[in-house]
This record gives sequence, structure tokens and C-alpha cells, in this order.
Amino acid sequence: MSGTDEPRALTTPPQDAVAPVRHPDAPAPGELLGAHYDRCFGCGTGQPHGLHLAARAGDGVSVRAEFTVKEAHQGAPGLAHGGVLATALDETLGSLNWLLRVIAVTGRLETDYVRPVPLGTVLHLDARITAVHGRKIYSTAVGRIGSPDGPVAVRAQAVFIEVKVDHFIDNGRTEEIRAAMADPDQVRRARAFEVNL
Repeated sequence: MSGTDEPRALTTPPQDAVAPVRHPDAPAPGELLGAHYDRCFGCGTGQPHGLHLAARAGDGVSVRAEFTVKEAHQGAPGLAHGGVLATALDETLGSLNWLLRVIAVTGRLETDYVRPVPLGTVLHLDARITAVHGRKIYSTAVGRIGSPDGPVAVRAQAVFIEVKVDHFIDNGRTEEIRAAMADPDQVRRARAFEVNL
């Protein structure tokens, strides 16, 4: 096995993995998921240069999201930074966990860059959970330029690891943890801890 083949095996579900099951209380297909945390760079509205990624629940265990590539997201002149594209994939994949109603963090993210993404482009992302194995949640995503059927620009495979809220309490900055825990909106409070690592 070559060095490039080895990491791919880490995002492939094992033989005894099971099919994901959408939680009965998951958002309905088409429902906007909203920001899990206002200060999140990926989906939060409180980040002026963030992606402001908007995700909607799809059928089964899938989500669709989109974001517009802006000046602040630039890498090479006139093109999206690869790290920003990886962040968009990670944010979209992370939002899938809300369909299972689990708290999970990114364990591994593999990104394939297929074509450049120009500034001003709307990137359409489609993600789905492919399998669950213990605390590991396997998922894939694809990002297309301009429309849900546009040319493929980026793809990803990921493994998320289910964690308890203590993961954030023990490792997060105290003032942000307290503010999130004090939110009177129970759904927003729970979603604040759906962050990617």
C-alpha cells in the first residue's frame, strides 16, 4: 500500500459499520439548520469575514449548504483559498451530526481539490453520512460551482467522533463556554457544542 492509499483507508467505514439512522427529532427535510454558534467561522453570523454557510436538512441523513466566496476568502489572486474550501466542507459535514442528534468533532478530513473556485462564486455543497461504527461517523461531501448540478470543485471524506459536552467544557475558553451554557434557547444551547475540532 502506498503512502497516498493509507490515509484513504482511515475514512472508509469498516466492514461491520452500520447504516446511519436519522433521529426522529431531527430537523425536517428542507429546514434551515441555522448557525450552531454565532461566533463560528463557518456558519456564525457574528464573524464578519466568516463563511456564513447556510445548511438545510436533506432527505435521509444528508444536508445541502451553500456559501459565496468573498474577498476575505481569497488565496491566490481572484480565487478561493484552499483552507477556506476545506472549512466549508468541514462545516457542512459537521452539520450532518444534527440529523443524528449527537455531538461530534472532526477526527479526520480528507479534501480533494478538483478545480479552482473564483471569487464571487456560490459554492453548493451536498453531504451525507455513509456509515456509523461505534463513536465514529463516516461521511462524504461534494462542492459544486454555481449550482447544485454545476461542475465539481471540491470533494471530501471525513470521520467524526461522538463526544460528550465535557469535551468542550474541559477544553474551551471559559467565558465562551459560560455564555453558550447561559443561552435561554435550549436548541441554540445544544447546537453551540456541535463544533468541529
